Amino acid sequence: MPEGHTLHRLARLHHRRYAGTEVRVRSPQGRFAADASLVDGSVLERVEAHGKHLLHSFGPDRVVHVHLGLYGKFTEAPVPMEEPRGKVRMRLVGSTYGTDLRGPIACQLLTGAEVAALRSRLGPDPLREDADPERAWERLARSRTSIAALLMDQKVLAGVGNVYRAEVLFRHGIPPHTPGRELGRERWQLVWSDLVELMAGGVRSGRIDTVRPEHEPEVMGRAPRQDRHGGEVYVYRRAGQPCLVCATPVLTADLSGRNLYWCPSCQQ
Repeated sequence: MPEGHTLHRLARLHHRRYAGTEVRVRSPQGRFAADASLVDGSVLERVEAHGKHLLHSFGPDRVVHVHLGLYGKFTEAPVPMEEPRGKVRMRLVGSTYGTDLRGPIACQLLTGAEVAALRSRLGPDPLREDADPERAWERLARSRTSIAALLMDQKVLAGVGNVYRAEVLFRHGIPPHTPGRELGRERWQLVWSDLVELMAGGVRSGRIDTVRPEHEPEVMGRAPRQDRHGGEVYVYRRAGQPCLVCATPVLTADLSGRNLYWCPSCQQ
């Protein structure tokens, strides 16, 4: 599933290409047709993201909400666009570019009140200027749930996925099964600040890189990572491989239906 940096990157792209102009909106697949007709030909005012949610705002009570889920994706093309291929849920066309949305778990028109209700259910997003990390700390500080599970709970922290979860815990030497209430405020502040920096880097580059300069491939004399997710990481999807810091084999386990990765030596 795309992590928060991907949605913020999309929000910036769509805002740059489509905001401030009239756009055509339709649903070739038909599942979004009624809502699409309500915003077709309107001026797109802004595009923003909160966690893994993308919001195209046409006015206070006309906001197209998209959640990509596991399989959703946008594809961009210059105009004139070719006829839609496959199950296109939404086609949005501006003056110079258009974009097709396929396979999201959510694509719906929301009112301002509904958007506010959605955002109230989400934790602070490290990529938003209005984020309040204290809200997340209040949840963490009283929870017996593991920090690994809490970081993936979008009600606690919005936008963090499996990669950033595994990597930020490694970078701070935190055992993933540590209860949230045992983390400590100082450690939480370090984790939050690191997520802000790492995820902002992901927005800029379009990939997740978490290794420090001294552990880059060219410095360590190792081959660059070969993985469809891209980016240089410490433990994510490296089960059984030697830790880049101590050479201990990286471990993996299932946690709430997702694979968890950690180094048993660096994260004692």
